Amino acid sequence: MRTFSLGTRLALITIAGTLTTVASVLLIAYSALVEDFESILTHQQRYETQRIARTVDEKLNLRVDLLSEFAKNLSDGGSLRDRTEMEQLLARQQMLQQLFPDGLVVFDENATALLETLHVPGRIGTNYADREHFQRLMRTRQPVISRPMIGRATGVPLVTFSAPIESDDGALLGIVSGVLRLGDASLLPPEELHAMQKDGALFRVVDPNNFLFIEGREGLGKAIQSLPPPGADPLIDAALSGITFGQLTTADGRRLVYATSYLEPLGWLFIRAVPMSWATAPAQDSFLKFLSISIGIALAIALFSLIATRSATRRLEAMTQRIDRMVRSPEGVRLEESGPPEVRDLARAFNRLMDERDSMATLKENFVSNVSHELRTPLTSMNGALRLVHSGATGPLPPRAGDMVRLALRNGERLQGLISDLLDFSKLTSGRMSVRMLDVPVAEVIRDTIDGNQALAREYQVTLTGHGDSNLAAQADPHRLRQVLDNLVSNAIKFSPPGGTVTLSARPGNHGTVRLIVSDQGKGVPAAFEQQLFERFAQAETGTNRSVSGTGLGLAICKELAELMEGRIGYYFEAGAHFWLELAAARPARSAALRYPEGKTESHR
Repeated sequence: MRTFSLGTRLALITIAGTLTTVASVLLIAYSALVEDFESILTHQQRYETQRIARTVDEKLNLRVDLLSEFAKNLSDGGSLRDRTEMEQLLARQQMLQQLFPDGLVVFDENATALLETLHVPGRIGTNYADREHFQRLMRTRQPVISRPMIGRATGVPLVTFSAPIESDDGALLGIVSGVLRLGDASLLPPEELHAMQKDGALFRVVDPNNFLFIEGREGLGKAIQSLPPPGADPLIDAALSGITFGQLTTADGRRLVYATSYLEPLGWLFIRAVPMSWATAPAQDSFLKFLSISIGIALAIALFSLIATRSATRRLEAMTQRIDRMVRSPEGVRLEESGPPEVRDLARAFNRLMDERDSMATLKENFVSNVSHELRTPLTSMNGALRLVHSGATGPLPPRAGDMVRLALRNGERLQGLISDLLDFSKLTSGRMSVRMLDVPVAEVIRDTIDGNQALAREYQVTLTGHGDSNLAAQADPHRLRQVLDNLVSNAIKFSPPGGTVTLSARPGNHGTVRLIVSDQGKGVPAAFEQQLFERFAQAETGTNRSVSGTGLGLAICKELAELMEGRIGYYFEAGAHFWLELAAARPARSAALRYPEGKTESHR
């Protein structure tokens, strides 16, 4: 991007924005399409299973209704007809025999079998009053359909339809039942089952109460089987989990959309599942059409954006070339304030900016010159004289005079430190400060920093400690690294409560770095000030009564020096303030000790 013109950048940004928007819309549209088709497919499967369940329920009700009508013929109004008459009536019921191919059975009022159309050894004379559906019929006097059960005489799974035989005054005279043997007779026509399982769709009918597989498994005509064990058939497991619809993945990796419907009279569960491709295929077709239209629109927008931005920035490019020529020309040359209003306004604004810049540069140079020649030189002489007086070179001083000399010397050194901060920051911002990168043993620089700041720690009644792995080494300028650490340590000492502890430690960082941490037990930096912590002239405490004075350049200088040494600096609060400096790790520390510049530069937050 740096090599592109402003017009090209604007065009690329517009095109990228357009493409991003179109791509986002396409992704959202595709997701919405798939979700809609999945929802439609799920509702379709629910409808299919409910339709099949209603079809089976209608057939069940048809059998029950016909059986109830036939039951009325087995009574003469006061008692059951004799055996011969009932056998003749049963023989004439061709439709009932077709609906109940496994036989019709007549029972007395106690549910004992009297006669049957299809002989089953041991059934005549057997009492079935213990069967739940017979008990329900005798209690309610209403037709009932039994849940699938094992026949007492046949020993096979079957379903019975029973209707009461009543006298004119409502007394129970007997029971007539029709029998369906599961596996031999199907409540669904084969063509219906085939239609439900075409094109990869699956259809299952199971009896969860008896763990039986009723219909729909591979290979029509097989006898009823037990349900597969848990985990063997994900579709059966999903249906029996109680979730009536959803998605699942089979053992071979196929994704299915399934739905279930429950048939209350038989307690059967109807399950239908179809491949997810039934939803994704039409969604992809619709998406491809939408994609082709969107790409055409995006290309048209991109072409229009390129033409528009190139036209709008052509004059700016001409202005840029003129500015570039002006920068390379001797000082004092300005842009010609002519041309279109936009160009004329830009030239006028740029000329004013150049005037202000020249004025600021002159003011800055004069200020630094005054600090360097008018303040620093006499201040150095004054501090030297005060040191001589304080050392007793001019003779012993009275106690009160000695205290005043120490106070003056301390304030003079502080003022000299502030001036040094200003000079350092001026060099940093102007790019005139250079660093000499070496492999610095971290343990040694920690020890020197601790030794150099012990006097300040004693003055503030603070304990100063340090520790670091002797094998750690960082790539840094030794003098500037010491300057940063002295600044951070002196700040920690000044902002620590009396009796507190300041710790300088080092540990390996992430991605081949070394992290040095200065920790104190103070209150830390106010949360609202953390974003401005490393800005120039920024101080957390404002007003005329600050407990710690300074220029507000100390941490800004630390940040500039850290970046100059290709490192990072930061802050966090955790039971005290923690300032950290992260530098690139060096090779294992050499045995030869590095020498650090004597003294330290004292700076302030």
